[in-house]
Amino acid sequence: MNTTSAGTAVPSAASPRPSTSTWLYALLRRIHFYAGILVAPFIFIAAASGALYALAPQAEKMIYSHVLTAPESTTRLSLDEQVAAANAYQGSDKPVAVRPAVAPGTTTRIMYADESLPESTYRAVFIDPAKGQVLGDYPVYGSSGSLPFRTWVSNLHKDLQLGEPGRIYSELAASWLWVLALGGLVLWAQRARRMKNKRQAILPSSKGRGYLRTLSRHSALGFWLVLAMLFLSATGLTWSTYAGENVSQVRQALSWTTPSISKELQPGSSSARGGEHADHSSQTAQTQADSGAAAAVSYDKILSTARGINIDSASVEIRPAPDDHTAWVVRELKRSYPTQADSVAINGGTLEVTDRTDFEDFPLPAKLTSWGIALHMGLFLGIANQLALFLVALALMLMCAWGYIMWWQRRPKGERGLGPAPSRSSLGQVPLWAWGLTAVFTVALGLFIPLLGLSLLVFLLLDALLAVLAGKRGAEKAG
Repeated sequence: MNTTSAGTAVPSAASPRPSTSTWLYALLRRIHFYAGILVAPFIFIAAASGALYALAPQAEKMIYSHVLTAPESTTRLSLDEQVAAANAYQGSDKPVAVRPAVAPGTTTRIMYADESLPESTYRAVFIDPAKGQVLGDYPVYGSSGSLPFRTWVSNLHKDLQLGEPGRIYSELAASWLWVLALGGLVLWAQRARRMKNKRQAILPSSKGRGYLRTLSRHSALGFWLVLAMLFLSATGLTWSTYAGENVSQVRQALSWTTPSISKELQPGSSSARGGEHADHSSQTAQTQADSGAAAAVSYDKILSTARGINIDSASVEIRPAPDDHTAWVVRELKRSYPTQADSVAINGGTLEVTDRTDFEDFPLPAKLTSWGIALHMGLFLGIANQLALFLVALALMLMCAWGYIMWWQRRPKGERGLGPAPSRSSLGQVPLWAWGLTAVFTVALGLFIPLLGLSLLVFLLLDALLAVLAGKRGAEKAG
């Protein structure tokens, strides 16, 4: 080593260059440490509320069984009669949507707009399809039609019941989860490479005590959770406020969005779109029009027409036209595997099919998005999906807890307080080109995932402040 006139050590020409693994390990370990300490509380809360949400569908069935179930019967009233019973109870003849009973022993759900309820929330009246009896009414939320308990849990997971400002917490957790997962995987690989017994890299060691034992558990469990963390992060970001908007723009630019159905009726047009089935429906409608027997608006006839086109799922929703210029829409609601998400738009006066969308024709990215969201919500594989999410959530909570325990266990022997951050010494070996590449990558990520960029900037400023304070304390001791 040579020294400058100021006494600062600099590498000599003969000094070996540090290996990439050395400085990369040091950089990732420091980022992993700060992210784990500062973001782990958000991830822990998201995991805890997510565990509760994973159990919510089953809890909902038990809590609201009095309106979700009805005595099984071999007979059923027409859908029009069921809607009429709900209208009489609600005092309105304008339902927003109707979801027929999916099987014997289940109820029909007729939903109405209610200005006293929050956005995307409707008043649902539950009807016994065999007797037309009103079993009760509750507010239901969103396309999932969740009842109050599941809605409350969903909002807790999404925004801590704080509304739009609270969504920052869940977006911050989703923004960092993939960084912690990938960074942790690299650290795990470095640690596994040094092990004589490779089996201990994927299974926690029962040997050792204190920090090393906790590290073994944290590292091994993290290895098994990597794919789950990446999945939860990616799907969570699609729902987020800031990164989610950027994801939507990318999907639109690449034509990866879910096809939407047109509900607009063209004046004077009797032609249908959507292939041979739609053409057949158009000819039928034209024959009816020619004979002067235009079909009356009827939920039963609308659903029957849709069944003849592309609607074959038991779980469907019928949305009546709000005016004479809009088509009725029937769409499938089955989010589990195999997914059924076809839709058809129908002229209520003539039963003419004006548009249709078929899930099998969706772009693959749109299908993957639909499946990913269903998996994240525990709908894709039923109870097995929900149980897997619950176990992953518990594992994430353990990972966060072990991270803090390791921080405490790394404290200097005989001293109180918490352990120090990983050493900065190896960071001085990071090449200039690596810092430049890291900066460019960080800025790009920050633009696409804003909360990740902002929080990383906070970490860097905090680290710089701690370095300055440590330098002052060192100078005072030396003096």
